[in-house]
Amino acid sequence: MTATVERPAEEQSWLLCSHCRSPLYAKRFRRALGVCARCGHHGRLTARERIAQLLDPESIEPIEVPPAPDDPLGFTDRLPYRERLAAARRDTGLDEAAVGARGTLEGIPVAAVAMDFGFMGGSLGGGVGEIITRTAEIALAERRPLLIVSASGGARMQEGPLSLMQMAKTSQALRRLDEAGVPTVSLITDPTYGGVAASFASLCDVIVAEPGARMGFAGPRVIERTIGQKLPADFQTAEFLLQHGHIDAIRARAELRPALRRILAGLGASRSGQVPAPSEPGVADAIAVDPDELTTQDPWQTVRTARATERPTALDFIGLLVGDFEELRGDRIGGDCQATVGGVGLLDGQPVMVIGQQKGHTPAELTARNFGMPVPAGYRKAGRLMRLAEKAGIPVVTFVDTGGAYPGVEAEQNGQAAAIAENIRLMSGLRVPVVSVVLSEGGSGGALGLAVADRVLMLENAFYSVISPEGCAAILWRDPAAAATAAAELGLTAPRLLATGVVDGVVREPPGGAQADHFAAADALSAALRSVLADLRTQSTAALLESRHARFRRFGAT
Repeated sequence: MTATVERPAEEQSWLLCSHCRSPLYAKRFRRALGVCARCGHHGRLTARERIAQLLDPESIEPIEVPPAPDDPLGFTDRLPYRERLAAARRDTGLDEAAVGARGTLEGIPVAAVAMDFGFMGGSLGGGVGEIITRTAEIALAERRPLLIVSASGGARMQEGPLSLMQMAKTSQALRRLDEAGVPTVSLITDPTYGGVAASFASLCDVIVAEPGARMGFAGPRVIERTIGQKLPADFQTAEFLLQHGHIDAIRARAELRPALRRILAGLGASRSGQVPAPSEPGVADAIAVDPDELTTQDPWQTVRTARATERPTALDFIGLLVGDFEELRGDRIGGDCQATVGGVGLLDGQPVMVIGQQKGHTPAELTARNFGMPVPAGYRKAGRLMRLAEKAGIPVVTFVDTGGAYPGVEAEQNGQAAAIAENIRLMSGLRVPVVSVVLSEGGSGGALGLAVADRVLMLENAFYSVISPEGCAAILWRDPAAAATAAAELGLTAPRLLATGVVDGVVREPPGGAQADHFAAADALSAALRSVLADLRTQSTAALLESRHARFRRFGAT
């Protein structure tokens, strides 16, 4: 644990926090998992401490890996490499800068490997690469999720190009896990740099970081010297990485075990090692499938009702319907989108990936969420999560609620049209069940980017349109005041959409609309989703894909 001390932490009564320099009572510091009570700084832990903190103690079974060659190049700098290795082994009690283990995490079987920065800066050499690869191979053979805890300054220079090859070796081990559908989770701790950041640490399905943990390819001093610029104070920190879409979440050390358990359970892992059996169909009469069953409504009034800020949003429904929800963020390219939310959880006890377009209720929320208008990073994040669902073999449920994709200059520069197009193509071929629900407003291609599904549902007072009534009125009538007339012509209400087959079912809303009773609306939507998903789960992958293709193929055909 990082602190300014003269003796090992376990032998001292008091320590100094390496960040804020506050005195810390050593036993209390250890009970706090190495986190400073004053400033919240997360001190460094050894690899063994990481394994002990994350896995259930009685379940830990070390993974023995044959030693790699000690000095493949006969390298000498100020000291021979063999002497450096001997000193690191003596100081840490480890054979290498990583430790692998089988075990359970809150009852879920996992294979885990943790790196130790105290062993030559956690550098990636042949020994570390072999431990990570062997642990991944055990995860593959036993179909256990793989958890990697990274802490490294980069590749081990004393092993030359052989250390570089460990990046490829470990990356291809993760590729095999991808092909087999075995979940992988990366935990970023401080620091994680160089070849580790540019290989397995960044390749896992889900990336979680501790507060303040730094990750990057090149270190900040190298970057500043290279470009001659002063870097931001938070550069390469977990907070910076989250903002720029490179990681999914930041979790304090005390929150890691439950957060990781929720992620693994949401990806289909369970305490028994088996996915729970599908539940029985729910009450199907929550869904109207005949337009004559629905009350005819004034289209313009429907539009106004759907836009009411009191209506339940995607996050409202997620909170009411999805247990153990763990939000996942970032497009892994350089952005995140507050108007697009998504993550894993349990819907009626079953693992599911849920993705939605989020507006808000107050002016501040609406502004923060860009009024529910996604930018390209939002569609790319959604695409990443859908591919993860396909790997894990879990259904995708999307909640559509947007006036349209954001039309700004930056969005166009970042490929808004291409991002939407990629999602439409991706969803058409996803090999897992897909259900989309229009919650309130389904606007144009911005909505369709999340609505290519096996079943498309909508709430009774929602609407789904090729363009907003105001936009249509301005273009065709050349009069924005003709919006009500345009709404009547656009065929955007639930009865019209059900009649044309654009939607497959309409979820009835409680008296006064979903905005009058969020809980009743959630109950109706829960029953509808339960019924639809139970039906889709009985179909083979080939049948799902063929049916989905036929569903969209028929539009516009005789």
